[in-house]
Amino acid sequence: MIAATFVVYVLIMLAAGIIACYKTTNLSDYILGGRRLNSFVTALSAQASDMSGWLLLGLPGYAYAAGCEAVWLATGLLIGTYLNWRFVAALLRDYTFKAGDSLTISEYLECRFQDQSHILRLISGVFILVFFMFYTSSGLVAGGKLFESVFGMPYRQAVLLGASTIIVYTFLGGFIAVCWTDCIQGLLMLAALTALPCFILQDQGGWTSAASALREVNPEFLNMFTSVDGRRLSAVSIISLLGWGLGYFGQPHILTRFMAIRSSSEIPMARHLAMGWVSICLAGSVLIGLGGIVALRDHLSGAETEMVFIMLVKALLHPVPAGICLAAILAAIMSTADSQLLVSSSVLA
Repeated sequence: MIAATFVVYVLIMLAAGIIACYKTTNLSDYILGGRRLNSFVTALSAQASDMSGWLLLGLPGYAYAAGCEAVWLATGLLIGTYLNWRFVAALLRDYTFKAGDSLTISEYLECRFQDQSHILRLISGVFILVFFMFYTSSGLVAGGKLFESVFGMPYRQAVLLGASTIIVYTFLGGFIAVCWTDCIQGLLMLAALTALPCFILQDQGGWTSAASALREVNPEFLNMFTSVDGRRLSAVSIISLLGWGLGYFGQPHILTRFMAIRSSSEIPMARHLAMGWVSICLAGSVLIGLGGIVALRDHLSGAETEMVFIMLVKALLHPVPAGICLAAILAAIMSTADSQLLVSSSVLA
């Protein structure tokens, strides 16, 4: 049943790529969707491409290992998301159109500052290509871990399977396919991160019972201001965790969504949708990590903590909802990797 769920999911992604192919008629369509995204698709595709597999693997794993200390990190991401939508989105949409209808960030920088030497375009392009190489590879690693854990596939084959699927629908449909699939993937991630905490609470007998069980394991798990060993978090530690949100202002695969929306007047609605999605998903992710401390019999340590979401799904869910939740991990991985792949190829071109 889990395998069937994955197959259906992949086929939907490929179908979206094929349909988008017929709606792509020129370079502007392929790289930026012809600047005709509505607020709903813009919001969900931007946030789904932002969070990646880290939202379902890394953050729950961090909450599992560090407890409510993870709330600071989630808060920083929430603040960064809001500020990016509030102060960057509308201006970037207007200025990239006025600056020669720029299709990429590199082209925009060159046109905006009238750089005839092409140095700005070259340097920014190199930075995007180099760092996105590592960022995309981390997503493919997460995909390999998922298939290896769920189906027992050899790791190398698992990575190749995930990468091949992403390349096919991105190649076929370009930016439109990436945004459509990211929107679907965002909804799938939202469903998984909402449902699994509910199953955990049901298993533990409600909020009060779950909190009591967590307190019995280690009361420091529930304290935002101390580490799990009881030491008080320093101001530097808290600021560092909050600082994760600073990354949003320079993420090209998020900024291109701002550039592609139909009009800057639709940004406020998109911002409200994006903030709602992010708030629910971050809260669900942290709750899953905390719930795993009391719901899992076997203790996870080190790199194993990243598997807490997968372990909980296997332990608590029927195969059908389990397949959907595990497909959400693949959705999170693919929604970021496809966006980064398209941004990198656009910059290179």
